Amino acid sequence: MNDLSQGSPPSPGSGTHVRVGLLGCGHVGAALAVLVAERRAEVGRRRGLDLEVTRIAVRNTAIDRDVPVADGAFTTDAAAVVCDPDVDVVVEVMGGVEPARELVSAALSAGKPVVTANKELLANHGAELYALAAASGVDLLFEAAVAGAIPIMRPLRESLAGEPIQRVMGIVNGTTNFILTRMTDDGASYADALAEAQSLGYAERDPTADVEGYDAGAKAAIMATIAFGARVVAGDVYHEGISGISVADIEFAADLKHCIKLLAVAEQTVADDGEAQIGVRVHPTLVPLDHPLASVNGSFNAVFLEGGAAGDLMLYGRGAGGRPTASAVLGDLIDAATNLRQGTASGIGVLERARIAPIDDVISAYYLNIEVDDRPGVLAAVAAVFGSHEVSIRSMEQEGMGGEARLVFITHGARERDLRATLADLRSLDAVRAVGSVLRVIGD
Repeated sequence: MNDLSQGSPPSPGSGTHVRVGLLGCGHVGAALAVLVAERRAEVGRRRGLDLEVTRIAVRNTAIDRDVPVADGAFTTDAAAVVCDPDVDVVVEVMGGVEPARELVSAALSAGKPVVTANKELLANHGAELYALAAASGVDLLFEAAVAGAIPIMRPLRESLAGEPIQRVMGIVNGTTNFILTRMTDDGASYADALAEAQSLGYAERDPTADVEGYDAGAKAAIMATIAFGARVVAGDVYHEGISGISVADIEFAADLKHCIKLLAVAEQTVADDGEAQIGVRVHPTLVPLDHPLASVNGSFNAVFLEGGAAGDLMLYGRGAGGRPTASAVLGDLIDAATNLRQGTASGIGVLERARIAPIDDVISAYYLNIEVDDRPGVLAAVAAVFGSHEVSIRSMEQEGMGGEARLVFITHGARERDLRATLADLRSLDAVRAVGSVLRVIGD
């Protein structure tokens, strides 16, 4: 353990002492403990707070963790940290739903502010925890749960609280963005790019949560909840992953002046009966090369907001990593400690019941490529199928000749159900050998 003199604390009496109980000491937890010590004097000078991590719950106290805390701070009893009367604020970075939900609930019920980076917890039980925090009059802050160091929750909760937000979409998973960047820039196969991501620590041994869109889906649910003031959970999110994306798809997209990104999208639309609904989905998407999201590469993340008054906004930065994520946690910790000292709390307001748009009702432009016989009348027959389902073609190109002929289309906005019906009829045409990739497209 490091000496506590690192980041010399304010002299006694110069700041309000705030004792922090930390649940979890992995990459983020350890980085937070170091960052608190490094910034302790500056936070004391600027905010009048003397922050100190005094208790840390871990699975195994025998592991030597190089963090600047006093001897005896570590324990395997997480509940004891939460219940300790000498802990003022609880920070939860252990991950998972249980026992995190029980511990966070206990802290809030005891009147202790909580800061968490736990996307899975909030995407499944956020509404009940937000309500519990409001009832207890304390903060539940979670900036780090969605996009690491990128400040998106606070702008949605505060700066944009009055903004008529129409859509929030973003690249919120660094693993998939790294893989797609390698496939785009270097022509790597999906398998090779995934293996490299695993070797660099960007992807887990079992990468399913990342590459199939579940991690991004949890973040999309949280963004939708805050952006639209409605209770959206992870189970409401439609998912498609990137495991089916090929180098050929990347090349076709480039020919059309697009790139492919895994996007999390949350948008407010109007149903056929005139009522508002929320569509939340994660899928690989063709992004025009002149769109700001197209330039977000490697493991970086970005969130793009479309507002009725503010217009378009984008926030960009490191969406993961121990120290970047710890930076967002520390910002929340300072806010929570300040509010605790002042006897206030910043809630998220009333959450309405969400009406979730079924994926069949979603309107999007689409990219699709079709392997066809290269003979007269084929294009007319294919175009007739599109027209019969009111799917309008925006652009079409032919790739290859003879037995390798392929038609590549981008449509105008169409309902998902109409696009699916179009695909079914296309597959029944004698001249169509196969329908290849079908991807959604953003931008005009």
